[in-house]
Amino acid sequence: MAPAFLAAAIYLTLMHIVNTLGPQYSPITPKFYPWIFISCDFLSLVLQAAGGATAATANGNKTLSTDGGYIMLSGIVWQVFTLMVFGGLCVEYFRRVYANRYNLTASATAVFNSTKFRLFVAAITVAFTTIFVRCVFRIAELADGWASPIMRNEVEFIVFDGVMCLIAVLVLTIFCQGRYFPQMQEHNSIERLDLVRYTSDVSGSDLEAATEKQSVRVK
Repeated sequence: MAPAFLAAAIYLTLMHIVNTLGPQYSPITPKFYPWIFISCDFLSLVLQAAGGATAATANGNKTLSTDGGYIMLSGIVWQVFTLMVFGGLCVEYFRRVYANRYNLTASATAVFNSTKFRLFVAAITVAFTTIFVRCVFRIAELADGWASPIMRNEVEFIVFDGVMCLIAVLVLTIFCQGRYFPQMQEHNSIERLDLVRYTSDVSGSDLEAATEKQSVRVK
């Protein structure tokens, strides 16, 4: 379950990277990155939870236990497929940005060429890779059922599950966006400011409408 939340942070981060470097180079509209991929990961979690619950309540029924394992496996396969599609979109986006690096705006060029931003992207890449490796390992682990030799190997489980998640958490924490990609915070501030302005405008309009209605009643 943990990789899904780590992946969600990466999905959201890509949206802000695209908005900073140039949304015109993105294969899809930036705001759809978190919506699409977080929704896909949610479906993966539902399948894994359903499979785990089915297996846990089998009560010695081997058929039901096996079915639960396959349901859980389908959720992990779907998660890996989602990560592959996301990774492909990332590669395509940065390929387009690099091909148009001399056409970027001054602010986008400054960010693209900065050491901090490149370290941040490298950290995101490492986190994404470790999450992907962990999920692929889970497929191999469940492919042969609950008695799989891989599932019974504690060292492999620690390395390819726990350590992979630990690396992802460490790089995302050390190379945090506040220090290495402050533009993400700026986008959030702008979005909050726009929301406040919109709310104020709506409230002002409602107040004016209410005042006019009251004036009509008085007359």
